Amino acid sequence: MLECSFGFRPRRSAHDALQVLVDEAWRGRRWVAESDIANCFEAIPHSGLMTAIEERISDRHVLKLLRAMLRAGVMMDGAVTRSDTGAPQGGVLSPCLANVYLHRLDRQWADRGTGVLVRYADDLLAMCRTRQEAERALSALTTILAELGLELKPAKTRIMHLTEGGEGLDFLGFHHRWVRGNTPRSRHLCFLARWPSRQASQRARNRIREITDRSRLLVPVEQIVQDLNWFLRGWSGYFRYGNSAREFNKINHYTVDRLARFIGKRHKRGWGYGLKVVAYHSHNRLGLITLNGTIVAPRPNRPWRPGTPNAHR
Repeated sequence: MLECSFGFRPRRSAHDALQVLVDEAWRGRRWVAESDIANCFEAIPHSGLMTAIEERISDRHVLKLLRAMLRAGVMMDGAVTRSDTGAPQGGVLSPCLANVYLHRLDRQWADRGTGVLVRYADDLLAMCRTRQEAERALSALTTILAELGLELKPAKTRIMHLTEGGEGLDFLGFHHRWVRGNTPRSRHLCFLARWPSRQASQRARNRIREITDRSRLLVPVEQIVQDLNWFLRGWSGYFRYGNSAREFNKINHYTVDRLARFIGKRHKRGWGYGLKVVAYHSHNRLGLITLNGTIVAPRPNRPWRPGTPNAHR
């Protein structure tokens, strides 16, 4: 695999890909051609995929097993459907097979593309220095994918410029925007900031609402708090590597509000009663964790996680 590929690979993560955006924007590549591959897992042709696999694997038993897996089909509503394209949805090997096939895109990009390609599975973008370069990058992506039997998703394909006061882009759950520093020491600097996208924050609220739904009123409050903590630790563990303090504060308040409403309903009292129990009668909010103080702001040309070398050079 090449350096531009980050998804479903050992010792690589989404944050490695996100760090490339920070680094390249700092270096002046702020014209972005962004898109994703339409129906990627369903559209990969079996013949092309097996040809790509056979470049490295010659064991006929392994190849026979892979062909059988691709021909197995998918069961929907009790009926099995088979196709000459696509990797089985939900298959443990499907992400790896998609990477193997899209490796052909990465190799062609090295020869025919312009700018810096960042690909996480079927989500991709190219960072360029000028609009003309971004247009050539988008054209190259369209042409190469067509040769592979794939296409970009029109609704998510665009060219945009990261500039102060301009619009941003959503990538890998974060919203990215070119901003100016807001402290006396950083007001002369502009940089690429990121925080949880609107969709990511809404999904978090939806999950918190599910955990504290009135249908769970018979569940002990201790279990509700434990479920909330499990979710918040996982969600914040991903989004803490960003400029996420404001969004974290909103999720903190929303979680306390939902827990207070849950306790109020459980005791057939109002929201105010529940808030007193959570915020005042308990010294630690009934054990509910807080997301304050967990942020690690990204920096250009520095490891995204302390003690971890940058995967992008």
